[in-house]
Amino acid sequence: MGRAESGRLIQLYWIMGRSENSRNRRFEWAEGILRTVAADANKMQDPSLVIYEVMLEWNESFLVGNGDQTSTVYRSLHQGFNFESALLSREHEPDGPNFTPRITGMIQLGGARPYYSFSILKAASGMEAYSDRNFFYKEVIPTGKGYMLSTYEGDGNPLPSFKGEPVLMPLVGSEEQLINSYWEALNSDNKISMVLKSIDPKTHQSEIWIKNRY
Repeated sequence: MGRAESGRLIQLYWIMGRSENSRNRRFEWAEGILRTVAADANKMQDPSLVIYEVMLEWNESFLVGNGDQTSTVYRSLHQGFNFESALLSREHEPDGPNFTPRITGMIQLGGARPYYSFSILKAASGMEAYSDRNFFYKEVIPTGKGYMLSTYEGDGNPLPSFKGEPVLMPLVGSEEQLINSYWEALNSDNKISMVLKSIDPKTHQSEIWIKNRY
């Protein structure tokens, strides 16, 4: 999440897949909500961790996440609670041995400047039944830059969870150039879908660009 060279706010999210079930997905945008859906409903084996609402908007809050915790935050905002309290009620995914972290982001408008919240919920080292909950906040992000959270550090068996703070990354060019450059940078065998949401910080209106492999 960050700020494009144009000054518009950016949320860029993508999904990867190794298993047939994980790869059998695509992004679908309808009525202001971005979801993962089955690319082929007949091949979907277990939807529990792969089908979810990816991007949601509530008032001046713009949410993005890699699982159904995004909906948990959305419901909590409706009820007058906040980003942190919602995610304190959730844990990492129960998909051992990898125990995929849940990553969530929110851009909050309405103040003097945009406010960026990041969260990663991951299995505690050596105590996978418990979750470490890490939160990061950015009040100012340089123009043409964004901060990235990832589920994993890289390849491995089991896959190593992301460590440390969000990483500063470039957001150079138009929205179309941005999504194309990041799409091309992903592993060609495992990339599934990518979405870019561009938000006008003055009007709070948003637009999206989607790339689907299937």
